[in-house]
Amino acid sequence: MIAWAQNRIHYSDRYSDDFYEYRHVILPRPLLKMVPRSYFSDSTPGVLRLLSEDEWRSIGITQSPGWVHYEVHAPEPHVLLFRREIPQ
Repeated sequence: MIAWAQNRIHYSDRYSDDFYEYRHVILPRPLLKMVPRSYFSDSTPGVLRLLSEDEWRSIGITQSPGWVHYEVHAPEPHVLLFRREIPQ
């Protein structure tokens, strides 16, 4: 991971519903071009597939344990959507 890119990753404020806490992470577009090809969807070119915790950490995303990359938004492939369960 290149330090300049990691310093430019944007983490949204957290928001929640009754079940999950959510946040989105915005990657700088130049960093998206450096993500391994294997992290991209086979069916939708240029769009990330859902990444495991090891994968998203390997591209420089840092957040506390429990967050899951749960959704992709094809029009904005540099925006990753995360959630984690709220303890009941």
